[in-house]
Amino acid sequence: MKSDKKEIGRLISGMRSAYARNENVMAWARDNSARTDNTIASTLIAYDLQAGTYVKNAQTNPEYVAAWSAQLAELLEPYVISGDRILEVGVEEATTLAGVMKATKCKNISAFGFDISWSRISVAKKWVKNNSVDPCLFVGDLFHIPLADNSMDVVYTSHSLEPNGGKEEDALKELLRIARKAVVLVEPCYELASEKAQKRMSDNGYIRNLKGAAEALGVNVVDHRLLDICINPLNPSGVLTLLKSPSIRDSIITTRWECPLTGTPLVDKGGYFYADSVGIAYPVLQGIPLLRAEHAIIASRLSVSEK
Repeated sequence: MKSDKKEIGRLISGMRSAYARNENVMAWARDNSARTDNTIASTLIAYDLQAGTYVKNAQTNPEYVAAWSAQLAELLEPYVISGDRILEVGVEEATTLAGVMKATKCKNISAFGFDISWSRISVAKKWVKNNSVDPCLFVGDLFHIPLADNSMDVVYTSHSLEPNGGKEEDALKELLRIARKAVVLVEPCYELASEKAQKRMSDNGYIRNLKGAAEALGVNVVDHRLLDICINPLNPSGVLTLLKSPSIRDSIITTRWECPLTGTPLVDKGGYFYADSVGIAYPVLQGIPLLRAEHAIIASRLSVSEK
């Protein structure tokens, strides 16, 4: 987080108090700062405070979560074959990812998911275990994903780009960087929404014109429409499917972790991740890898102590 220490402390205290009052904590952060957008710091704090709410919703509304996951699995299936790797960006508490893994017809896949919030991933690990699926879950930043180019076959989102209004192009570039075949975005669709929904989305700093941003990048857009099942009529869910070039889709990949700070190879050492060429380590907290640049530890002597 690039905010100074006093600002982060003020945000944590203020947003926790707002949450206790059942207020919109992201709105509180915007209203009580000089920023009009949703910052990484405020997003992280909000997600940490809200950890557990997605699992509670899934337990209360299992039929809806199953239908939502099945819809997403259907969107992914034209691009996924046996042995592929799929990644959910902004996995929250893995209620959707677990549902997709159960609903997909292609069972022999490796699933990955990350979120900016450790607390969310902690809740997610318990959820996937209880649902008898075993994706690889870690903490990461969608603008600096700790994976190498083209290292995931299909990358998808489920309303995780939503609060990043103004950062559409940067988000698309990063997702396209790590995807080999396709990027499937299930996000609020401002352009196809009602006037009332558009106002709400604007007020909340949500993304808009993902399709235009993708076309400006020269990406092949193969699907763009509203979906039958959506979370909120005032936040209508649309799909935007982007295909990578044939030369990349036909390449052979191996999963390789990558230091989000330097882009150098990162190796899972069990209790930590280590980029030997630059002497940077990333910790693992209760089995959850912390792979954001902010978690980097300069520790070149680790390579010496291992010998």
